[in-house]
Amino acid sequence: MTELAVDLARPRGQYGIDGDYRLIPAPVVFTSYALLCITGTVLAVRWLLSGRVIAGVTTAVVAVVLVGAGAGIVRFSRRGKFEVWARLLTGLHLRGDERVLDLGCGRGAVLLAAAKLLPRGSAVGVDIWRPDQTGNCVQATVANAEAEGVADRIELHTCDMTDLQFPDESFDVVVSSLAIHNLPGNDARRSAIDEAVRVLRPGGRLVIADIGFTRLYAKRLRQRGMENVERQDLGWRAWWGLPLIRTHAVTATKPGTGW
Repeated sequence: MTELAVDLARPRGQYGIDGDYRLIPAPVVFTSYALLCITGTVLAVRWLLSGRVIAGVTTAVVAVVLVGAGAGIVRFSRRGKFEVWARLLTGLHLRGDERVLDLGCGRGAVLLAAAKLLPRGSAVGVDIWRPDQTGNCVQATVANAEAEGVADRIELHTCDMTDLQFPDESFDVVVSSLAIHNLPGNDARRSAIDEAVRVLRPGGRLVIADIGFTRLYAKRLRQRGMENVERQDLGWRAWWGLPLIRTHAVTATKPGTGW
């Protein structure tokens, strides 16, 4: 990575652990998961020592997978997503005076990284602040913006990404990270894509990273007439715990001039 990308990949704020904590609070999830891993490890050792080889090996494999998945989720939340977004954002080669919109900005991981690239521009984040990560709230995002030194470059709005309260063609770049898949159904996801296209200026670019439905996003973007629509695997740094749950990026450009 370039020196700039390395800086973006080393955040100064506190961005929590990604996950869905609507039904079960994060502390309960973490404690239960840790106990499950410990129990599996203890049982595997006990059964192996007592000669129950098949049960012991099977339990050991399960325990290793659980520990690996947990460690992978923590790494992704703490480092991986910052590394891949540093590459995606620097790859846009921003001038520094653009207006960028982040759909589902959460605690600001991508929003604030973008803001660092906008000394003469601004980054706007929208979210409904549901518990998709620990401590997800406006106050946490503001605190992170201050820690990153970009509080004067951002705006935050409580807003549904399927019904954005912004004029047509009002942003140069639209980004979204691990957010659109949370919407309830494909119709809502298509609506979010439609809104992203609507608020993009001609020549504007869109970058979406998500763990699911990325083929649907790409198809919808083509249906809406977007150009240069591409979908790419973001590699091991963006695995959601296990290799089976991979993050893909969808990129596209709105027809017209402006960049």
